[in-house]
Amino acid sequence: MGSRTAVDPVAFKVVPVNVTLMSDVLAENLSGKSVMGSDGTELGMLYNITMNLKTGSLNDLLVSPNDEFPAADSRFEQDERGRLHVPVSRVQAVKDYIVIDR
Repeated sequence: MGSRTAVDPVAFKVVPVNVTLMSDVLAENLSGKSVMGSDGTELGMLYNITMNLKTGSLNDLLVSPNDEFPAADSRFEQDERGRLHVPVSRVQAVKDYIVIDR
């Protein structure tokens, strides 16, 4: 009853600093979602999400940048494959796009 299987969906809360409450978001619903800046710039596609395994808190969205997006000028850290590390605290909304504060 209390055990999880490999097919159970993972849910987490995204609670940005400027929002008091945001509904639970299923991680499977975020897979492959586009990431857009609050200024309307399309950054790329969500690749993965990093988390602290001890506390369960989410750290960063890993975003594969679009070819047109100047990732080097984004002020976000990049990994060796060029993916952007966007702090979860920058998430403003999750709807058709994941909207982040730039």
